[in-house]
Amino acid sequence: MKLAITGALGHIGSGLIHDIRSGEFDEVLLVDNLATQRYCSLFRLPRGVSFRFVEADILTADLSAMFRGMDAVIHLAALTDAANSFERRKEVMEINLEGTRRVAQASLENGCRLFFPSTTSVYGVQTGRVDETCLDLAPQSPYAASKLAAERCLLDMRGEGLRVAVCRLGTIFGPSIGMRFHTAVNKFIWQAAMGQPLTVWTAAMDQKRPYLDLQDAVRAIRFILAPSELDGPLYNIVTLNGSVRNILDSIRKQIPAFTVQQTDSPIMNQLSYEVSADRFAALGFEFRGDLDRGVAATVEQLKGR
Repeated sequence: MKLAITGALGHIGSGLIHDIRSGEFDEVLLVDNLATQRYCSLFRLPRGVSFRFVEADILTADLSAMFRGMDAVIHLAALTDAANSFERRKEVMEINLEGTRRVAQASLENGCRLFFPSTTSVYGVQTGRVDETCLDLAPQSPYAASKLAAERCLLDMRGEGLRVAVCRLGTIFGPSIGMRFHTAVNKFIWQAAMGQPLTVWTAAMDQKRPYLDLQDAVRAIRFILAPSELDGPLYNIVTLNGSVRNILDSIRKQIPAFTVQQTDSPIMNQLSYEVSADRFAALGFEFRGDLDRGVAATVEQLKGR
């Protein structure tokens, strides 16, 4: 199988490409515009893998030519910082919707299967436990709105013959060489490790949210790339539903002393909700991630232990 990965040097992408082993794929095309300068994701790639890196922007590149001969495309290129997306609304929508449409069109033209990671943030303001049948979607940030728009674009393109797996991922935690620190778990770990106060959104301490261990994310992508086609329109991929208090308790096991500072958030989904991943698990996938283990591994990478 020949595989193309857009946004290949990011948090998920770098974790995936460093986990690929010799003989797993005939060729792995890595596409990234290097906007975040994560050159380090290309350091010490696994030996014996036929990697090929192309510096390119999904909004301007000739993607159809780039994907020629590929069997599958993993589309990870996106702007993902939800809190800061309010200041970049137009850019976020352009990259996350129009960029995705261009990737999908090129995949369709070349007969490639497409994996698209959406976000559980599309559920917006909810209560209780939700699953993929939930129709009351109210994304609370431009980032989440752009991902929902991209979902709908891709599902419409199924009617044109696009083979696509749309998956709503929980917030990623766990280390990779290309990781960033703007999402909840990683941001808190960074602040604690640097001796900074942990900035927690007001009234968010006991709100539950869905999280996804990076290794579960990598394994889920491999599972989806297996020869058999998935039989549903979309899937939630979530390791656990946890609260800010759960996260802080896990960090405290590694870094006992830190302070918490409450701050207002521009994202106003102040209700607690959980996301079910039962549909994906029913296909035979086993979630193995663990919050304590993911936090410990991230702290270890930061402190060099």
